[in-house]
Amino acid sequence: MTDQPLYADLGFTDAEWGLLTGLPQSVLTAASAASPDSARKTRAESAAGLDRISDARSSASPLVAAVATAAVAEAGDPEIGEEPPVIQPGDPAGYAADVVARAAEVAALLAAKASPADAETYKHWLVEIADEVVGAASTGGVLGIGGEAVTESERTFRDDLAKALAR
Repeated sequence: MTDQPLYADLGFTDAEWGLLTGLPQSVLTAASAASPDSARKTRAESAAGLDRISDARSSASPLVAAVATAAVAEAGDPEIGEEPPVIQPGDPAGYAADVVARAAEVAALLAAKASPADAETYKHWLVEIADEVVGAASTGGVLGIGGEAVTESERTFRDDLAKALAR
């Protein structure tokens, strides 16, 4: 008898599991990079997204709980003070398009291999991560006054992500 990794017990290959566990952090990064911000605001966005990822470890969905646990193990656990580096892609629009394409790939993968409840919970969780990140810090304004709560580019990324996952 051999011990299988958790992802195999859930019905996924190593490559598929990598896609599933990497996407939450990628959504966080793309949502944060959708509008250029100060380092302080980018850190606030990253912290909000990491908290949403971390909180999902207690999800009722076995798939989401397992993915969140793996993602936190890879990126760092905010509950114990670990702060992963903030990733800023050189081409934010290209990165966002790649994340949306991977989200569409994940939607198809989940439709084929996950229970409907797990699939919907995972997809909803990704959109929640994007919402949390784009709402964490306003863009523009002076000394924290004014500015947009959610910019057009942030809204576009979030909407494109939701559309890709709805397929």
